[in-house]
Amino acid sequence: MPTEAYIYDAIRTPRGRGKEDGALHGVAPVDLLAALFTALQQRTNLDTTQVDDVVLGCVTPIGEQGGDIARTAALYAGWDVDVPGMQINRF
Repeated sequence: MPTEAYIYDAIRTPRGRGKEDGALHGVAPVDLLAALFTALQQRTNLDTTQVDDVVLGCVTPIGEQGGDIARTAALYAGWDVDVPGMQINRF
């Protein structure tokens, strides 16, 4: 494992109020992130086979977000199947 880390780019999902009728209430968390990963790949012409790790901040890792949503979303976005992912929570 390399001893150096590089941040290639940073991007965030849209935000909305956590209400039953909020703007994002019908969007699954993994779909939100898959769109984000796709946008990141397109705007940087990223070759996902070169990605060593996906690190994602997730404030409330429960329910649909309870698994390793970073890796799941990368797979949903069509990233290389060998890219690992992890989520962090500093809530």
